Amino acid sequence: MRVWPGSPYPLGATWDGRGVNFALFSENAEKVELCLFEGPDAPREVARIELPEYGDHIFHGFLPDVRPGQVYGYRVHGPWDPQNGHRFNPHKVLVDPYAKTVLRPTRWDDSMFAYRVGHPDEDLSFDEHDNASNAPLGAVVDQTYPWGEDRPPRIPWNKTIIYETHVKGLTARHPGVPEELRGTYAGLASEPVIRHLQELGVTSVELMPIHHRVDDRHLVERGLSNYWGYNTLAFFAPDSRYASVRGGAEVVREFKMMVRELHAAGLEVILDVVYNHTAEGNHLGPTLSLRGIDNASYYRLVQDDRRYYMDFTGCGNTLNMQHPQVLRLIMDSLRYWILEMHVDGFRFDLASALARELYDVDKLGAFFDIIHQDPVISQAKLIAEPWDLGHGGYQVGQFPVLWTEWNGRYRDVVRSFWNEGGCQLNEMATRLAGSSDLYEHTGRRPHASINFVTCHDGFTLRDLVSYASKHNEANGEDNRDGESHNRSANFGHEGSTDDPVIGGLRRQQMRNFMSTLLFSLGVPMISGGDEVGRTQRGNNNAYCQDNEISWHDWDLDEEAIEMLRFTRRVIDIRRNQPVFHRRSFFEGRSSDELGDVKDIYWLTPEAREMGAEDWENPRQCSLGIMLSGEAIDELDAKGRRITGDNLLLLINADHERRVNFTLAGQHGVARWERLLDTARVQPVQERRRFWRRGERYGMEPMSLVLFRAEVREGSG
Repeated sequence: MRVWPGSPYPLGATWDGRGVNFALFSENAEKVELCLFEGPDAPREVARIELPEYGDHIFHGFLPDVRPGQVYGYRVHGPWDPQNGHRFNPHKVLVDPYAKTVLRPTRWDDSMFAYRVGHPDEDLSFDEHDNASNAPLGAVVDQTYPWGEDRPPRIPWNKTIIYETHVKGLTARHPGVPEELRGTYAGLASEPVIRHLQELGVTSVELMPIHHRVDDRHLVERGLSNYWGYNTLAFFAPDSRYASVRGGAEVVREFKMMVRELHAAGLEVILDVVYNHTAEGNHLGPTLSLRGIDNASYYRLVQDDRRYYMDFTGCGNTLNMQHPQVLRLIMDSLRYWILEMHVDGFRFDLASALARELYDVDKLGAFFDIIHQDPVISQAKLIAEPWDLGHGGYQVGQFPVLWTEWNGRYRDVVRSFWNEGGCQLNEMATRLAGSSDLYEHTGRRPHASINFVTCHDGFTLRDLVSYASKHNEANGEDNRDGESHNRSANFGHEGSTDDPVIGGLRRQQMRNFMSTLLFSLGVPMISGGDEVGRTQRGNNNAYCQDNEISWHDWDLDEEAIEMLRFTRRVIDIRRNQPVFHRRSFFEGRSSDELGDVKDIYWLTPEAREMGAEDWENPRQCSLGIMLSGEAIDELDAKGRRITGDNLLLLINADHERRVNFTLAGQHGVARWERLLDTARVQPVQERRRFWRRGERYGMEPMSLVLFRAEVREGSG
C-alpha cells in the first residue's frame, strides 16, 4: 500500500478527500506501525505500515488509498523499562488517542496486559501474546454533516437550569420511544423525551460521560459494567454503545443529530468529561492506548519510583498535566466537541486533579491559563467538580473566573438543614443567597455556584428521604462501597427509616428540597428522575448497574405524577420571577438609585429584621426572606431595568413545631398571594389564595411557603 510522508498536524486520522493522514505523538518511541483491519471483527490486521516520518515527537504518514470507514490501530515500539516509566510492547494493538470513533469494545483476555498476568514479577515481566483479536479499534471518520441552521441556544448563566442525566438511563424504559431507539442518542432526541424536558422547564441537559469507555474486567466477570462511564478510553469518540446504528461515521452522525434536535428545542448540551485519568488504571492495569504509546509522557509517575503512578483520582492513574502534549490532547478534544459536535459546555470530573502543577492544587495552573486564552473553549460553559481524592483536593470556591463549580457546601448545608434539624440559619441563608462567601472574593457572580441536593453519585432524592442506610448489595462488594450511612434520612417518626414505601411527610421533604433548590440564587441542577421520585432501591453507588436499578421508570403512579406537577410548577415560578435570575449578590442595603428599597430582608416569624441574637439562636429554625423585585440588576433589550414581583419566602425547618409567620408589609404591600406551600400538594384548588399584610400565616412543621406581593397603586 502506498504511503507518503504526510503531515504532523492534525494529530489522529484525518480524511481530506484524497486520502487519510495519520499522525501520532510519542516522545520516547522508536518506531510506530499503523495496523489496518478489514473490519471491527477481524482477528488480525491485513496490513502493517511503518509511519515514515518523525519530527517534533510526532510519527506521521499519508495513505492515498485509505478511505473513511477504515478500521485501524497502532503498534508502538520502544524500551520495556517499567522501573523508569517505559512500557512499550509492540505485541499490543493500541487505540489512537485522537480516534473519532471506537468500533469494538475491549474484549477481556490476559493478552490485554503488557506484562504476564500471574507472573511473580508482575508488571516487570514482559508479555508476548498478541492482542489484535481483543483490542478496541478506531475507524476513520468523514466529519461532513448537514447542520443546517443549527445554532447554540446560549442560555445566560443566570437563567440556566441543568438536568443531569444518562443517555441510556433516561430512555431505556420510555414507552413512547421506539424500542430500537431506547438507550441511544436517537432515543434521547426523540419527541417524547424532548417534550418531557421542555414541559419540565429545564434549559440544559448535562449528559454523564459519553466518551468511549472501558468496562472494567472485574465488573464484566461479575456480569456488571461501568454504567456511569467514568472510565474513559478515547477523548474524541462518542460511545458506540449508545448508538442505534453500527459503523463509525454513523455513530458520530447520530450524536450530531441528537445535539441538533436538542438545540432546535432550545436545550443546551453539556458533557460530563473525564480528563483526570484513563481506563488503563495503575501499574497492574491493561495496555490499551496511552500507556503503550508513551507512558512516561502521558501519566503522572512517582518521582522516585517511576514504576508507579500518582493517583489523585482513586482510579489508579492521573494524566500528566505538566506535559504540553497532554494539555494539547485535552484542548484539542474540547475544541473538537465544540466545533465539530456543537456541544455547549463541559462538566469536568475531579477537576482539582487537572490543576495540580506539582503536588499541590494550583488554581493558576497551565490548564486554566490555556483555557482562558482559548477563543473557542473560553466561550463554552465550564463547570468544575472542585475536588479530587488527593491531599488538599477539596477546592470549592477556589476556581478562577470563567468557571462555575458544583457547590458541595450547598448540598451538605441544605441536606443538614432540612433533615437533621441542625437549624444552621446563618449558613443556610448564605447558601440560599448564592454563597457569596465562596465566590465573591474571586470576582465571580452567583452563577458560579451550581446548586444541587442530589446528583448521579449518591442517593436519589426519593432515597435520600427514605433510607437511613445504603443498600449496595447488587454491586457485589458486600455493601462496603459507597457512603456508610445516610444521616439525611433520619427524621420524623413515620414508619421505618429504611422503608422504600414513601409516605406523606417524606414526599413533603422531597418538595422542600426541590423548592429550596429552585428558589436559591445560583444555577440549580436537578438529578434526572428526581422530578418523578425515581428510586434506586437504596443503592447510593449504582455506577455498575446498567439495569432497572439505574434506569428511569416511566410507569408513573399518582405519587410520581404529583411530584412531576410540583416540580414543573416550581421551575415555572423560578423562570417567571426575575429576582431568582439576579446576576449579582444581594447587598442587604438600600441603593442610591432605588431610594430606600433594599434588595433583601431577613425576617423573624414576627416580621422584624433578624438581629445577631436571632442568627445565633440554636433553637431558631424558622426564617422569612423578602426579595425585592424592584432591585433587579439586569436590563432588557431596550436598556430598561427589569423589575419583577416582590416575593416572600418562608421556611420552617422545625420537625415538630407549627410556626405562625406575620406577613411583612415593606414596599407598600397590600396583600400576599400564596404561590406554593410544600405542606399542601394542590394549593391551586384551595379556596384561599390571598392574605393581607400583617396577617399571620400558620406554617406546618418542615415546610416552605412562597408568596407574591400585590402592591397598592402608587407604591414603590
